[in-house]
Amino acid sequence: MPLHIETPLIESHSISRRVGQSIWLKMESAQPSGSFKTRGIGYACEEYLKRGAKRFIASSGGNAGLAVAFAGRRLSVPVIVIVPETASKRAVNLMCLENAEVIVQGKSLDEAHRFALSLMQPADAYIHPFDDPLIWRGHASLIDEIFRAGLKPDAIVLSVGGGGLLCGVIEGLKRNGGADIPVIAVETEGADSYGKSLNAGFLIELANISSIATTLGARIVCEQALAYSREHCIQSVVLPDRIAVSASLQFLQDHGIVVEPACGVALAAVYEKVAALSGYKTVLVIVCGGVGSTADHLVELSRLECDAI
Repeated sequence: MPLHIETPLIESHSISRRVGQSIWLKMESAQPSGSFKTRGIGYACEEYLKRGAKRFIASSGGNAGLAVAFAGRRLSVPVIVIVPETASKRAVNLMCLENAEVIVQGKSLDEAHRFALSLMQPADAYIHPFDDPLIWRGHASLIDEIFRAGLKPDAIVLSVGGGGLLCGVIEGLKRNGGADIPVIAVETEGADSYGKSLNAGFLIELANISSIATTLGARIVCEQALAYSREHCIQSVVLPDRIAVSASLQFLQDHGIVVEPACGVALAAVYEKVAALSGYKTVLVIVCGGVGSTADHLVELSRLECDAI
C-alpha cells in the first residue's frame, strides 16, 4: 500500500465566482505529512528500502524532511534530516515527532545538502528533496488521479521550488495523454531560479534566497525541469511575497485551510488573474500544502509585509 493518499479534487465555488473561471483544487495539503512531498518521497523511500537501504538521510527546508521522517516511521527505517537555519521551528518539531533525528546545519539548503552527503554510509539512501526520477514518478500519481476522476483542465497551476513537482506533473501528463495541457509555474520574487532559468535558456543559480517562502528556497532547479520546458508549454509567473501571503490568507477564508506562502503563491496567480491564465475556462491549481505556517504566522507575515511597503 502506498504511503500517500488519494487527495480530494474539488471545484472551488468561491474562487470560481471571484475570477470568472472554473477553478479546481487538488488538495495535496491533505497528505499525511501535510504536503505533496509524501507522494514522491514516499515512493522513493519504498524503492530504496527494496534495494536494501538501512537508513534514510535527507536535507530539507521543512516539508521534504517531514515527508522522509513520515516515510521512515511508517517503514521502520531510521531517518536523519539536515535542515538549514532558515527552517521553521514548527517543521523541525514535527519531524522530531515522527522520530527523525534532526540536525540544524548551514545557512542555506545547499549547505545542509553538503553536510547530509558527508554523513552517508554504504547502507544509507540519500533522499533528495526534488532531484530524483523516483520522486518525479511518485508525484506523477497526482495526475493519474485527476484523469481517473474525468477532469482534463485547460491549464495547471503549481508552485516551483526545485522543480520536483513540476517534473512529476509533466511526467503524469505525458502518460495520461495530457501533453497538450500548459503548466503555469509560479514562484515568489527572490526564489525565482526557475523563471530566471527559463528566460536565460540555461540553469541560473541564485546568489541567495531573499523570499519569505523559504520552502521554495532552491537556489538552482533540477536540470530536468528546464529540459521539460523545451518540449512542454510551461509559462513562468513570479509574484511578490506580499501577494503570496495575501493569497494564503484569502484561501484560509475561502476554504478554512492553512497553506504556506510557498503554496499560496500558486493560488495568488489565480486570485490576481495573471495574464498567463487569461483565456482558459477550466484551471486546476495544485494546492501543495506545507506545514511551516499557522494562521497566526500568516497574519504576522502580512503585517510585516505591509510595514515594509
